Amino acid sequence: MHTVYWILIFLGTYCFMEFMAWFTHKYVMHGFLWSLHKDHHKKDHDSWFERNDAFFLFYAVVSIVFFLLWKYTSFWAGLPIGVGIFAYGLSYFIVHDIFIHQRFKLFRNANNWYAKGVRRAHKIHHKHLGKKDGECFGMLFVPFKYFKK
Repeated sequence: MHTVYWILIFLGTYCFMEFMAWFTHKYVMHGFLWSLHKDHHKKDHDSWFERNDAFFLFYAVVSIVFFLLWKYTSFWAGLPIGVGIFAYGLSYFIVHDIFIHQRFKLFRNANNWYAKGVRRAHKIHHKHLGKKDGECFGMLFVPFKYFKK
């Protein structure tokens, strides 16, 4: 039974992280921390790194804190929560940074319906260069309209 709870907590955390990504993107990145996110919409430097990468570091620290809670306390759920946050972060990195933005030249020829839909939704998001009037703030789960031709 413990294994079932572990898997449910892991999957719940993974799905909750999509909500957190959407919420953070819409209300924090395009809100009071726009100064960290702005260079992702309009690059104003030559570095491979972006100020926007600070958000990745924030969630990495949150994941590490849950691993430490699991390791040094009796909070056993800290492990599936930490792994869930890590797995979502890895998925986000692969889809957003590698597949969509090509920070590493991989998956260039991915052309299935999901890849097209996610890429189309993110392209619409980047159509807006400013802080306001954005749309489609999610990453892995995007509205169905982006999957239609």
